[in-house]
Amino acid sequence: MLYHWEVPWLSANMTLFDFLYHFLGIVLFTSYLLLIIAIVFRVVMKRRAIGVSLAWLTLIFTIPIAGISLYLLFGEIRLGRKRVERAKSMYQPYTDWIRELVSQFPQQPVQPGEQAVPLSRLVEGQLGMPMLGGNGCQLLTAPQEILDAIAQDIRQASVSCYLEFYIWQSGGWADEVAEALMAAAGRGVDCRLLLDSVGSAAFFRGPWPKRMEAAGIKLVEVLPAGTWRIPLQRQDLRMHRKLVVIDDKLAYTGSMNMVDPRFFKRRSGLGPWIDIMVRLQGPIVPLMWSLFVRDWEMETGERLLDLQQHQPEFDEGQNRHIQLIPSGPFTTGDCIEQILLLAIYQARHSLILTTPYFVPDDSLVAALRSAAERGVRVQLMLPARGDSILATHACDAFLQELLDSGVEVYRFQRGLLHTKSVMVDDAMMLVGSVNLDRRSMWLNFEITLLMDDPRFCAEFKHLLQSYFAEAVRLDPLVWVKRPYHKRLRENLLYLFSPLL
Repeated sequence: MLYHWEVPWLSANMTLFDFLYHFLGIVLFTSYLLLIIAIVFRVVMKRRAIGVSLAWLTLIFTIPIAGISLYLLFGEIRLGRKRVERAKSMYQPYTDWIRELVSQFPQQPVQPGEQAVPLSRLVEGQLGMPMLGGNGCQLLTAPQEILDAIAQDIRQASVSCYLEFYIWQSGGWADEVAEALMAAAGRGVDCRLLLDSVGSAAFFRGPWPKRMEAAGIKLVEVLPAGTWRIPLQRQDLRMHRKLVVIDDKLAYTGSMNMVDPRFFKRRSGLGPWIDIMVRLQGPIVPLMWSLFVRDWEMETGERLLDLQQHQPEFDEGQNRHIQLIPSGPFTTGDCIEQILLLAIYQARHSLILTTPYFVPDDSLVAALRSAAERGVRVQLMLPARGDSILATHACDAFLQELLDSGVEVYRFQRGLLHTKSVMVDDAMMLVGSVNLDRRSMWLNFEITLLMDDPRFCAEFKHLLQSYFAEAVRLDPLVWVKRPYHKRLRENLLYLFSPLL
């Protein structure tokens, strides 16, 4: 038989079968060892934040097969070759276009307030987005009010309706927006819709996409996910913007997805999602239009930049100073973290932050502690319960050191607080789609507004006070006595928080 066949150059007691078995074992072990060395080399050479690199190395060495697999899936930012090439080729033309456009607007750009100057200069220097005046804005806080306003503005549209969302879920008031959009397309309005592949996965499986396309809406699934795409692009890079631009005259952005909270994740037991949107008019709108068409071009290759002339209506009555901050996993995309840190260090008297997900890095924790320790009243508002167990436990691991420094931590009780905002000294604020976690800072495509306007801050402060009325302040003396097993779980997840 074959496995008893003796080969002269083998040991006397080794069969060919034994030789092949041992040889294969050596090959596999060597290959595995070389793979670990190669992955470790890539982690080291990427020169990311030390905490991120150490977290990946820990994962790779403690559970090698799973660690290597996870690194290959999520360890590096891969947008796909075509998107990367488009993003690089688009940056300068869009920057030049914005500069030329703004130069044609009277009295633009404007001089920001003293406290906003460093932030504004950073945004313009890195992203080419200037601070613009003459804007009108309306803060919308009720879901029905938000969706009714969007639907009504779409019904009045005569030129274009461009919408971009992470999640679109059918049902209730969201269906009224869909019907209004299809009716607009039917009367010849250019209607385009960008929806994230993962966030809107259930929507794409339903009947609405075919209905919309049949009505004339141009619908694009952004960053499509799928098993065969894993080698080509990282699957957890997501389009997280919330953006509506109508007729180049009106725009909306904020924290709310295109969902009716009466139907959205009701089985989770978290209660309604609490969101805001800002309705905008004025010179800021063409810049938001340009952001949509930039995303459209990156996804489809179709350039719409010179599709129409822009003549914004100035609101002399409100004259709000607003600056657009797009961010994402591309060159200078981490600008949003730099802006956030700078805003915190600019605070002199008060700092109020709201976010549904709080998984900060060391620099953000240090900035918040520094603010509290130099006498700034720092208030951090989080939901009492989150929809991500890992993120919730990782968040809890950071709270003790913040509480020790004097940061006031509040837990919102009525539903999942989804509003994302940072208010500095009641004078300026950041508001938009960015969460206070690494995913929003580094991986997601996001949109933020820098509002250099004490009047808007006063209105928003009134909303924040209503949040505080429905929140419970975390007692540091009680928090420090939480069970040991809970602290152990938090600290274990803390080690991997750079990867969440």
